[in-house]
Amino acid sequence: MTDDVGAGAPGGGLPALAEIMRRLRAPEGGCPWDVAQDFDSIAPYTIEEAYEVADAIARRDWAGLKGELGDLLFQAVYHAQMASEAGHFTLDDVVQAISDKMIARHPHVFGDTQVKSAEAQTHAWEVMKARERAARAQIGVLDDVPLALPALMRAIKLQNRAARVGFDWPEIGQVVDKITEEAQELAEARDGLSQAEITEEFGDLLFVMANLARHLQIDPEAALRAANIKFTRRFRSIEAALAAQGRSPADSTLEEMDALWNAAKAVEKNHRPENR
Repeated sequence: MTDDVGAGAPGGGLPALAEIMRRLRAPEGGCPWDVAQDFDSIAPYTIEEAYEVADAIARRDWAGLKGELGDLLFQAVYHAQMASEAGHFTLDDVVQAISDKMIARHPHVFGDTQVKSAEAQTHAWEVMKARERAARAQIGVLDDVPLALPALMRAIKLQNRAARVGFDWPEIGQVVDKITEEAQELAEARDGLSQAEITEEFGDLLFVMANLARHLQIDPEAALRAANIKFTRRFRSIEAALAAQGRSPADSTLEEMDALWNAAKAVEKNHRPENR
């Protein structure tokens, strides 16, 4: 039937998904909501879907991850369809561009260059990206670090860019010293400064904490997500323990909840593989 969803996209897969998106955006017979959207209105959904992918991975929800990756892929197809309608580029152009980029950035796989380690590849990748930015006539080192990135992620990227031109602490101890300094400034700001100034000092402390994560080769976003999961797990154990007593957190004291927290922490420690 010519009216099938996959019409014009034999074999399904990405062509079929692109056809579904084209149908949804069709001025006649499409979905009114999808037709009304633009790049700005869809961008927040794209960011949200990326976070949901990360969440599924953190929870090791592999069945859920399949669906979340599909949702994220659909976002890319959505933007490509809108770009095609505006005459900017097509989905095929997107696929071709990323294919060309991956081949160009992996000459050790698709060419004769030798790369001996993941660290060497990371360095080579950054050098190639720097050359690409220079070819685009960027004015400054930090020019194309996206403003819409999560703040911690953007802090790391800004710091990495600055470090490549020598603006960085050479020793991790200096970063730790700066954290101590910023924490002291925050404590002092609390007593005599405005809320805006306190917020600024807090931002400075977070920025240096991100720098410490970078020096330790830690992803601060991932570390904080893991800390959030751990907090949630332990707090739920407090709720469960209190529920067994016919109570809730609102019916207990901080001291009681703290004791249950420590008990949950001890249980987790005893169940770690190294303690078995």
